[in-house]
Amino acid sequence: RFFAVRVLIFASNQKDSFPKAMDITNLKNFDAFADADEESGDTSKIHIRVQQRNGRKCITLVEGLADDLDIKRICKAFKKNFSCNGALTKDADGGEIVQLSGDQRTNVKDFLVDQEICRVGQIVIHGF
Repeated sequence: RFFAVRVLIFASNQKDSFPKAMDITNLKNFDAFADADEESGDTSKIHIRVQQRNGRKCITLVEGLADDLDIKRICKAFKKNFSCNGALTKDADGGEIVQLSGDQRTNVKDFLVDQEICRVGQIVIHGF
């Protein structure tokens, strides 16, 4: 965004009495109303996947949650709010994965954004 200011300078000591115009431009590109959260913060991704079990049954996997979060409490909140079963498992890399029964992808995304655990841009939804 480019802001320009027009300043009128009256020259009283010059021969002509007409005002002279001078353009002053602000070369700094800064938006005061930009959301500060979009530019800074954690850039790690949270992956939400659906894995088919057998027949119509499927499970939702949530991985990539930050280590400083209490993942056990988040899993408990998922189970209570979505009325489903869930469990915590360890990943081969050492991270924790939340497993939920059923297709809970949109519910998990809405919950994580509403509770301000992460931003919408950090969530990646996989699956069919």
